Amino acid sequence: MPLRLPPLRGGHGLRLLEGSRELFPALIAAIEQAKREVRLETYIFDFTGASSEVAYALERAARRGVAVQVVVDGFGTPGVPPDWAHRFEQAGVAWQVYAPVGSLGVLWPGSWRRLHRKLCVVDGTMAFCGGINILDDLHDPNHGTLEAPRFDFAVQVTGPLVAEVHAATQQLWQRLRARHSLRGQALSGALFPPRPTAVPPWPQDPAPAAEQRARAALLLRDNLRYRARIERAYRRAIGRAQSEIIIANAYFVPGRKLREALASAARRGVQVKLLLQGRYEYFMQYYAARPIYGALLQAGVAIHEYSPSFLHAKVAVIDARWATVGSSNLDPLSLLLAREANVVVEDAPFALQLRQRLLQAIGDPAAAMDPAQYGTRPLRQRVLEGLALGVMRLALAVQGKRYL
Repeated sequence: MPLRLPPLRGGHGLRLLEGSRELFPALIAAIEQAKREVRLETYIFDFTGASSEVAYALERAARRGVAVQVVVDGFGTPGVPPDWAHRFEQAGVAWQVYAPVGSLGVLWPGSWRRLHRKLCVVDGTMAFCGGINILDDLHDPNHGTLEAPRFDFAVQVTGPLVAEVHAATQQLWQRLRARHSLRGQALSGALFPPRPTAVPPWPQDPAPAAEQRARAALLLRDNLRYRARIERAYRRAIGRAQSEIIIANAYFVPGRKLREALASAARRGVQVKLLLQGRYEYFMQYYAARPIYGALLQAGVAIHEYSPSFLHAKVAVIDARWATVGSSNLDPLSLLLAREANVVVEDAPFALQLRQRLLQAIGDPAAAMDPAQYGTRPLRQRVLEGLALGVMRLALAVQGKRYL
C-alpha cells in the first residue's frame, strides 16, 4: 500500500522554539498583534506561572474585539480556576472542552481518544505547532515544581501551511459545536459562549519573503481520514535515511513496523540515536517502553535516557535535512487513538538547528545505554515492565486495537 502523504510545499518561514520560555513570548507577541482571530488548541491549559501570561494575552485580545476560540482536552484540562472562568466569560473568550471525562473516567472505553495536538493560528497569517502545552516549563500538575525545565519543542510557521492549520482548528470547533447542539445543549462542554459576530475574512498573504523558502507539510492524525499519516511519515523518512537518525520522544513504544525500520537502518550503517524519557512520570508509559529496547540495542541503535527533567519532546532529525516537530509520541496512545499534529520540514538550516539542540541534550556519547547492563536488569524491574506492557495491550484491546 503506498504511503499517502501530503506533499511538502515551499514558501515557509520557520522558527524553532524550545520550551515555554521560548514559545510563550512568541505566542503572546502574536496574540497581542491579532486584529481578527485567535484559535488555540491544547491538551493542557494550566494557569500556574508563565502560562498565566498566555491567558492574560487571550483575555486582552478578546476585550479589544478579537474573536478568541480555545479548545482544551477534557482529561488534560479537567477544569478552569473559577477566577479565570469569570475573567474569560466577561472578556468573551470562547472555550470548548473536547470529550469531557464522565463519572467512569478512564474506565470508559471511549475516554482514551483524546485531543493531544497543540495548535494555534493567529489572523490566518501565523501558526504554531508542537508538543508544548500551555504549561510552565518548571511546573508539573502531578509532580509540582521542577528543578530543571521540561524538554520540549514547537515551531512557529508563516506561509501556505498556516491556512491548513486554520482549516483544521476551524473544522474541529464547528464539529464540537454541532455535536453539542445535537445533544440539545447549545454549547454543552463549553464554558463560555462564542462571540455572535462573524469574523471578517482577511486579505490574502503577501508573497513569501526571500527567507521563506523552507518546504513543509502539516500532518494530522485522527480516527477517520488520517489514521496513520504521522507514523507513515516517520517510516518513510527512516527508510530513506543514509547517515543519521536522531529521535527524541517522550513516550516511546513503537509498533513492530516502526521498530523494524529503526533496526534495519542501524544494520545498514545509519547512526540511529534515540533520546528517551529517563525519569519516572507515568507507570504505563515508563515501564512499557523498556521491553522493546533489547532488539534495538542488538541492532546497534544507541539509546540515551534524558534525566535532567521530564522529556516531553516529540521531534526527529534525519540526515540533517528532514525534521519533524509536533505532538505525537511514538506510542499506541498517540498513533492509534489521539488527535495529533506534526509539522514535517525539509530544510537544512532548520534541521541543523534542531539537531544541535538534540545533540546537546544527549551529551556524552559514552552515556548511551549499555546492552550488557540492559540484559541484567533486576527481576523486579522486568516484572513491572511486563505488567505495564500488559496493561497497555489490555487498554488497546478494549478500544479494538492491536499494535504491539
